[in-house]
Amino acid sequence: MFDVLERISKYTWRVPTSYRAGMRVPGIIYASEGLLLKAREDRAVEQVANVSFLPGVVSASYAMPDIHWGYGFPIGGVVATDIEKGVISPGGVGFDINCGVRLLKTDLLAKEVESKLEKIVYELARNIPKGVGSRGRIKINRKEMERLMVDGAAWAVKNGYGWPEDIEHIEEKGRLEGADPSKVSERVYERGQDQPGTLGGGNHFVEIQEVVEVFDEKVAGVFGLFSGQLVIMIHSGSRGVGHQTCSDYIKVMDRAVRSLGISIPDRQLGCAPIKSKEGRDYYSAMACAVNYAFVNREILAHWVRESFERVFNKSAKSMGMNLLYDVCHNIAKIEEHIVDGKARNVCVHRKGATRAFGPGNTLIPPPYRTTGQPVLVPGDMGSASYVLVGTARAMSETFGSTCHGAGRVMSRSQAKKRIRSHELKSDLESRGIKVIAGNMALLAEEAPAAYKDVSQVVEVCHETGISTKVAKTRPLGVLKG
Repeated sequence: MFDVLERISKYTWRVPTSYRAGMRVPGIIYASEGLLLKAREDRAVEQVANVSFLPGVVSASYAMPDIHWGYGFPIGGVVATDIEKGVISPGGVGFDINCGVRLLKTDLLAKEVESKLEKIVYELARNIPKGVGSRGRIKINRKEMERLMVDGAAWAVKNGYGWPEDIEHIEEKGRLEGADPSKVSERVYERGQDQPGTLGGGNHFVEIQEVVEVFDEKVAGVFGLFSGQLVIMIHSGSRGVGHQTCSDYIKVMDRAVRSLGISIPDRQLGCAPIKSKEGRDYYSAMACAVNYAFVNREILAHWVRESFERVFNKSAKSMGMNLLYDVCHNIAKIEEHIVDGKARNVCVHRKGATRAFGPGNTLIPPPYRTTGQPVLVPGDMGSASYVLVGTARAMSETFGSTCHGAGRVMSRSQAKKRIRSHELKSDLESRGIKVIAGNMALLAEEAPAAYKDVSQVVEVCHETGISTKVAKTRPLGVLKG
């Protein structure tokens, strides 16, 4: 398929609608030649073309430079659909609904806490439930879970987990409107009642990092970032709630596709009109899982702050442990964008992609409206992560979207076959990175070699202008699920 792509610029490629009959819009891929080759090898480029078949799709089927194969949609995929004529698809959100990242700042210098690093990581491991199927320190009844799914992060703050000022620094202020707990299954309640404040498994983590490079001093100053600073990145999602919600509605959409005669090239693209009962029900259920994930990360941040307080015998506030921002990676949202020169409401699916709203947007916190919103891009646990900033170009080109991470180059099963977890742990610790995992046997799944070079991914975003570099961090201590 490589030979059918049209090169628009150094890092931008088009899949023309002539590639396959039935494509409603072209595909647009942001990638270097090397990253594009990897996407071609795992057939993710084919998925970009498949997504363009969706009814009501607007402008293009987009792929970020961390693109790789996913369920129906590629991970790293972005697509907007018309509210009146378009569809919504669970495959365009994913199983871990509102998997996302938040970054806590501190006033601490990394070099000053080096002697306490091991103690910090062990304290985090003691406080934070982790691993596949992990159960939390909080168990709530059904009524309380309904409130949680409607109120989002505010529920956590009201119940003593987190700070009121956190809310302003969370995407959607920690609450996606439209949640209706009656639209989720009984199994969702069973799986979610004791998982608030749990890290989970897979690529989820809590990572102690040092800011090692600042690219944009002005924006970094607004964000409160500086070279040598100790920061903490938290990556987790909606746990069993999101997975079950997606599983339930994939079946619903499968029936809807058949009954409505929707033509799609892949069954995994199951969808329904946004305004249909199936579409409305899915959105309401998805919003419940989105809000659950916001709560989960808010509670995790609370455990992190408590851990630091125990180690340093100081209050989290005195250590400046403020929330920079919290961003979603897997979500569908109704947003207003300029399409063909006119403002239109569209349903933006971001699957393995980050919102990157530019300067002046009223949907981002007031402190960041002069710069654009913070974009948090985790890498692998052996190299680096980045803080970027949203741009006006992203608003005009990608529905305000950019990359979300490094992107896999090796499946989890491949990584486990090729890499030994204990050797990986030894290698990381020889480089000064302290690692604790909920399941050591599964650590190899998240080896640095299983991921693309996040610096290459970020460079594509920076050079194309869909987000620009602010700061780079390196890992010091890692708690894995």
